[in-house]
Amino acid sequence: MAKTSAAEHPDLVGFCAHLKLERRVSDYTLRNYRKSGERFIKWLCAEASWGGDFASVTPRVVRSYLVDLRRGLGRRTIHNHVSGLRGLYRYLRQQGKVSSNPFMGVSLPKLEKPLPKFLTEAQMWALLEAPAKLYQAGEMDDFTALRDSVILELLYGGGLRVSELCALSLGQIDMDQGVARVLGKGGKERLCPLGQVALKCLKRFLELSGADTSASAPAVFTLQGKRLQPTQVQQMLKTHLCAAGLPLDMTPHKLRHSFATHLLDHGADLRSVQELLGHASLSTTQVYTHVSVARLKEAHRQAHPRA
Repeated sequence: MAKTSAAEHPDLVGFCAHLKLERRVSDYTLRNYRKSGERFIKWLCAEASWGGDFASVTPRVVRSYLVDLRRGLGRRTIHNHVSGLRGLYRYLRQQGKVSSNPFMGVSLPKLEKPLPKFLTEAQMWALLEAPAKLYQAGEMDDFTALRDSVILELLYGGGLRVSELCALSLGQIDMDQGVARVLGKGGKERLCPLGQVALKCLKRFLELSGADTSASAPAVFTLQGKRLQPTQVQQMLKTHLCAAGLPLDMTPHKLRHSFATHLLDHGADLRSVQELLGHASLSTTQVYTHVSVARLKEAHRQAHPRA
């Protein structure tokens, strides 16, 4: 094993190829699972005199590894890390290279379950108006202001993940029906109603920018016509959060939280919200009901004379 780097271990290389080509996981998930595997391999070589065979790893070795992880990583990171390694061993079992998964049944630190952060409706309106205000103040050109308005409208109006937004092509949008055919996690496709405001904003942006409107052209893009990257969208959001006087720790994903919370607040049923978000499990969506209940209880506490 000394002659091969952790990243070049053939079982890890095979696992990553499986994730990318067969499981079709996101680049973010692929990167994290690869890092989990590399970290584990490096630890095995340094601490367990490992010969390179994953079948030789025992639950006792895994418990020692988790003790080391607790010294340097947070609870959520440890859970994600172990999730990647469990996946690696599931793959190795399918390949017939191991007979058991030493990461199954190990004790992990309990996770706190904080409620998702979101913007109130009033805050959301302020954010949506920020690009136009920056343009009117002469602090942003018309292309960028209109493009950023489209981005905010699509993230909030459609509940899109930032990766889905950046990958969205015009051929995936039915302007007449007002829906986008989005490719989400695991290559799962779903229909996202975008709303009339978002569609009107997008049409105006495409007309004024004189952009390529072929099916493969990106829905949102740079001044040079290139697809935006998630990091560029995140930076853009901070600009408008600052302009609107809103917390700078809000991320594009928290606009998705806002989308789900506001739908439930206005009477949408949980199953419909699950489908709109593209969640595989209803339990993933149910966290938003806790948000709404928490808000109702707070309103009751502040306003009810018997509270």
